[in-house]
Formats: sequence, C-alpha cells, structure tokens
Amino acid sequence: MGAETGLAMFCGAIHKIKPYLAMVSLQFGYAGMYIVTLLCFKKGMSHYVLAVYRHVVATIVISPFALVLERKIRPKLTLPIILRIMLLGFLEPVLDQNLYYVGLKFTSATFTSVTLNILPAVTFIMALIFRLESVNFKKIRSIAKVAGTVVTIGGAMVMTLYKGPIVEIFHGAGRHAAHQSSSESADQHWVLGTLMLLGSIIGWSGFFILQSFTLKKYPAELSLTALICLAGTLEGSIVTLIMERDFSVWVIGWDSRLLAAVYTGVICSGLAYYIQGVVIRQRGPVFVTSFTPLCMIITAILGSIVLAEQIHLGSIIGAVFIVMGLYLVVWGKARDHLNSLMNQKGAAAATQLPITAEPETNSAAKAPPA
Repeated sequence: MGAETGLAMFCGAIHKIKPYLAMVSLQFGYAGMYIVTLLCFKKGMSHYVLAVYRHVVATIVISPFALVLERKIRPKLTLPIILRIMLLGFLEPVLDQNLYYVGLKFTSATFTSVTLNILPAVTFIMALIFRLESVNFKKIRSIAKVAGTVVTIGGAMVMTLYKGPIVEIFHGAGRHAAHQSSSESADQHWVLGTLMLLGSIIGWSGFFILQSFTLKKYPAELSLTALICLAGTLEGSIVTLIMERDFSVWVIGWDSRLLAAVYTGVICSGLAYYIQGVVIRQRGPVFVTSFTPLCMIITAILGSIVLAEQIHLGSIIGAVFIVMGLYLVVWGKARDHLNSLMNQKGAAAATQLPITAEPETNSAAKAPPA
C-alpha cells in the first residue's frame, strides 16, 4: 500500500507540474529560433519565404498525427470555425512572424527576446477586454496582476527609450570588431525595428485570445494546429508573391536556410501551437505567455556566444523591471487557479449533499409505523 500511495503521489505531482514543464521546454525552443533565424537571414533568405516554408513543414509534420489520433473526437468544421481558423492563420503565421522577423533583423536576437517580454502584459489587457480575465481590487491576487502589468509595460518603455552603454558579458575583442559594422547598421533602424516588434506582439496576443475562444468550439488541439498551419501557408504564400517578385528567393539549399525552415516549422509552429493550445485550455492565455523571461535569459547567453551580440544597459534595466512585473502576474494567476479549484470542490460537495440525503428521507417515509 505504501508503494502504491507513493507512486500515486508522484504521478499527481507530475500531473500538476506538466503545464510548467511544457512552457519551460518551449522557451528553450524559442531561444534556439532567434539564433537560427538570424543565421539564415545573414545568408540572404527572405523572411516572407521563411514564414511560408516554416508552416509547410509544420503542416506536413502535424497533419498525420491529427488525422490518426483525433479521428474520433474531431468536431465538424462549420463556417464560423473556418473563418476563425483563417484569421488565426493570418494573425500569427503571417502578421506576427513577418513583423517579428523584420524587427529581429533591425535590432538583435537579445533585444527581440527582451521586447517580447511585454507579451504577457498585452495578453492580460486583451483578456480583460474579452472577459477571459477578471479583476477585483479587493483581492491581493488581482492587485498583483494589475501591478505586474504596469511594471512590465514600464520596463518595456525603459528598454525601448533608453539604450545606454554596452555591457560586456562575454569579453572578446575579435567579436567586438566583427560585430561593430552590423551594430551600426542596426542602430539606424532601431526605432523602426522596435515598432515592428510591438506590432508583432499585438498580433501574437490576439492569436492567443482567439485560439482560446476557438478551442471551446473546436476542442481538438492537433487538428486545429494542422489547420492553422495550412491556413498560414496559403495566406503567407499570397503575401510573399505580392512582396517578393523575384522567384529566386524561393530557392534554398542544404544550409542554415533549410535548417531554419525545419527547426521553426517543427518546434516553433507545430509543437508550439499544440502545446500552447493544450495549456490554454487548462490555465488560460495569460499563463501561457508568462514564461517569456526565461527565453530572454537563454537568448542573451546564446546571442553573446554564437552571434557576438552586444547587450546594452537599457536592455538589462528594462529586463529587470519586466521580470519583476511578470512574476507578479504569474503569482496572481497561480492564486486565481488555486481559488478556482477550491470553488469547484466546494460546488461539487454542495451538489452531492442533497443526493446522499434523499435516500434517507425516502426510506424514512416508506418505513411502516411502529
């Protein structure tokens, strides 16, 4: 009995931390994406083409699993669901990713990962607007969520408006000299790159919100992921044909361009959409976006080592405020989830009381008089 109890407790603990493990693992995948995509852009790959190939790969990888594993639970496609899928295919695969790639080219991998830390704050505001989140200023957890959102936005403003001196984390004169020319070029487009990243964040937040609503009507995560990737491929191809008139941009070889398409397609579109969909159904869109700071730390380390990127003081100061704000939001969300579980248990207990009491009343009424 002791061994069985211990095993049950272990399985229960694993089940509770699964959403955390899934989102942490996903941040490592996103950190690798920043590095791989910058390498392929240096090879001259068009970001429009990368976005299309990324979702071609994701569609090919995810579709067989969706067809086999969800053949019995897949809901019927209706016109409202198809329209939502088309909008989802535009918000993230087309709008978000292309704005993100432009911002990444005009700034740096480290700055991009830091800027994306305002994603939870923007998602929280959108969730309030669409009533996926609620705020009660009499509750400490609600105050923490609002205060965390304000601090996060403040940190993002500091990071955007103040660049500051370079902070050398990994010293190396050779790396500094090699990066100087590209840094000067990026400085000229820093503001435009930041605006592109902010537009990307708004598109990504809208994607999370709409995905949350769509999963309530179409609760098949793998199938929805495959359909979003297919829609993104078709819509992205149209955009690419309009923006890129030279058909040679579609040609890729056995180099970092192919690696970027396969890596981002499998990890950052296929698996990411599916994992985010599963966790959104359990914890909501704000929880999903609350793990972005971990990606920032991983990317900063990889960017300094692999790409010889320079980290500025403004990015560090802004990142500190962003991390403080985000974990206020995470704490508030954790308390919300705990409160929701307690309310569900209380409601379940209340509904069971009349059921257990009813047979005793009936048996007493049917008993013969003494």
